[in-house]
Amino acid sequence: MKAKWAAVLIAASTLGVMSSQASAQVAGSQTIGVSVEQEAIIVNGWSAKKSLLGKAIYNEQGQKVGVLHDIIIAPDNAASFAIVAAHQFLGVSQHDVAVPFSQIDFTGGKLVWAGATKDVVKAIPAFQYAKVRATPIARKEYSEHH
Repeated sequence: MKAKWAAVLIAASTLGVMSSQASAQVAGSQTIGVSVEQEAIIVNGWSAKKSLLGKAIYNEQGQKVGVLHDIIIAPDNAASFAIVAAHQFLGVSQHDVAVPFSQIDFTGGKLVWAGATKDVVKAIPAFQYAKVRATPIARKEYSEHH
């Protein structure tokens, strides 16, 4: 019985050493992964998969103006544009529009696009995926990133 507990203690201490080594995530002088400060930002951030994509977007009067269909991320690390399905039929988007992500907020448990109406959103020129790269470009090749 004592041998069993000794084996458990040795295993636990070995795992403790391994986990402290794994949490360092350092290669050379650059931290790999996220820092403590970045982790706090992540915890308070929005998950595209869990809390954004496919969710209805409302205006400040509570009227549904579209559905968040996609998020375009610019090479400068910003979630730059929300692709909003302004009109869907049987779950298929008929008119997607691009809007700066900064115009959408989370208020009262809902995604809110202040000032939007169905007519205004439908009047925005349709977004075309054909103009978006299928393969991302390297950040160093992005002309706006310096």
